[in-house]
Amino acid sequence: MVQVKKYHLPPTRLIPNSPYPLLHYKGLLSDPSKRRPEDIHDTLDGNGWETQWIFRYGATQASHYHSRIHEAMVVLSGTATIRFGVADTDPDLDKSTWGGACEEGGVEIAAAPGDVFVIPAGVAHKTYNASPSAVFSLLTPGEGRGIPGPDVRESLAGVRLSGFTMLGAYPKDCGSWDFAVGGDDVRNFEVSWNVPKSEKDPFLGNAPEGILGQWGKNLGNMEVV
Repeated sequence: MVQVKKYHLPPTRLIPNSPYPLLHYKGLLSDPSKRRPEDIHDTLDGNGWETQWIFRYGATQASHYHSRIHEAMVVLSGTATIRFGVADTDPDLDKSTWGGACEEGGVEIAAAPGDVFVIPAGVAHKTYNASPSAVFSLLTPGEGRGIPGPDVRESLAGVRLSGFTMLGAYPKDCGSWDFAVGGDDVRNFEVSWNVPKSEKDPFLGNAPEGILGQWGKNLGNMEVV
C-alpha cells in the first residue's frame, strides 16, 4: 500500500506555495529493482510526465520554486534533508542553510532512496545535508530542461549514480521550469495557485491516493503567514 504524507503550506511573505498539498510517497520505490532511471522514465511517460534531469546534489542549494509548473522528484541514491515552503533570507548559503537565515515555518523532510515528492507549482524547496558528500552536477545530457537525443531511455540507462541523486520530471506540454528564489511574484501569487493540476499522477496514474484524490479540492489556507 502506498504511504502518502501530505503537507499544506500556506504562502509566506516571499513564497506563494500552493492550495494543493505537497505530497511525499515515502519509500514508493524502495526496492532497488524499481529505481532504474530508464524504468522510472517509462512510468512517467505513460502518465503524461516528462523526465528532464538527474542531478547529483552538493552540500546545499538556494531555496527556490517553480512558478508555473508542477514537479515530481524521485530519490535515486543517498540521503538528504529537503526544506519545503520557505525562502532563504540571506544569499550566503552557509547562513541560509545552517545559520537560521530563512523564513519561519515550512517543513523539513528526511529524503531516502525510493522516496517520491510531488511538488505543486509555487512550493519552495531546498536540498541540503546531502550524503555521501559530492559536488553538485547534472548527470544527464543537456542543460536540465529536457534530455536531448533520439533515445532518452538509453541516455538514462547510461547514467552512473553517485552521492545523493534525484530525478526530476514535469507534466508534458506545460512549458519549462523557472527558478524563482523568493520575492519574484509578490502580489502575483495567483499565477502559481492557478496552475491546473495534471491529468494523472506521475506514478499512481488515476489512483485516488495520488493527485487525482489528494488535489481534488482546494484545501489549503492561502492567507500569507
